[in-house]
Amino acid sequence: MSAKNELAKLYKDGLEVRRDVLGTEYVDGSIAKANDFTMAFQHITTEMCWGYAWTRPGLSRKTRSMLNLAMLTALNRSAEIKLHVKGALTNGVTVEEIKEVLLHATVYCGIPAGLDAFKAANQVLEEQGAYNKAPAKKAAKKAAAKKVATKKVAAKKAAPAKKAVAKKAAK
Repeated sequence: MSAKNELAKLYKDGLEVRRDVLGTEYVDGSIAKANDFTMAFQHITTEMCWGYAWTRPGLSRKTRSMLNLAMLTALNRSAEIKLHVKGALTNGVTVEEIKEVLLHATVYCGIPAGLDAFKAANQVLEEQGAYNKAPAKKAAKKAAAKKVATKKVAAKKAAPAKKAVAKKAAK
């Protein structure tokens, strides 16, 4: 196969995978917006990233999505994280797995990069309706109630001691 035919095959295969993962509307929109200058970038992205790397055997799309999220966190690329969170959901990565990937990356990449990644991912997860905020709010209310209850118990335990101190002071 000639080099030109190889590139054409990589582009064709890459375009299919890219559309599957990122969505036809997004991919076709990116290509439609490309001008003579940026079309070269569309080609290298579609051929090498999607046609070569994403079509290789050995790793599932789900695993590749998780790797992308970790690498994009390291590079602090919030816009790309948003795009690839959508792709990760498409590829079967769960919200819990996304969270764990970002936590793991945060440890190695630093809190600022992790914070940006979490903000970007959270925005997409909310927009996609991927999780319900209610459990988090419920947990926060439960923690606050527990804190109040703990303070009340501590106050009751301290009350006899305070009375004894007040009696001694009065004498």
